[in-house]
Amino acid sequence: MAEYRLITIWRIDAPVQRVYEAICRPARWPSWWRGVKDVVELELGDELGVGSLQRYTWKGLLPYTLTFTVRVVRVKPLAALEGVANGELEGIGRWYFADEGCATVVRYEWRVRTTKRWMNLLAPVARPLFKWNHDFVMREGGKGLARLLNARLVGFAHD
Repeated sequence: MAEYRLITIWRIDAPVQRVYEAICRPARWPSWWRGVKDVVELELGDELGVGSLQRYTWKGLLPYTLTFTVRVVRVKPLAALEGVANGELEGIGRWYFADEGCATVVRYEWRVRTTKRWMNLLAPVARPLFKWNHDFVMREGGKGLARLLNARLVGFAHD
């Protein structure tokens, strides 16, 4: 399996409470995040969402989709969320939120392996394209979140 360690940082001129609440409601993501084709709630978690399970289907600019589940394993309100992915991607995703006055800095870490055979076979040459596709989807997420919150996306970075 090909492994990826991807980091995205958004800086949004909106309070951390509003940003965090939008990210905590993935069933609504398809309405504002270009690239999120479907989110299905499979299991409810506790009052914070720990234990919840969602199935996501994503589509970037490249001609393929990825479907996987994410189980929420850690929630620190207004500060961090962590989930474990299984399916066509396997690994861990972590959201971090930092309040910087009138703005919020969101850091997303995605450490995953691909399980699609064709992606693993092409990874030695296509890795930069797969990363570019991921970065596109994440940039669109930042833009969509800013529109949803009637705010400005004042910073976007990726690694």
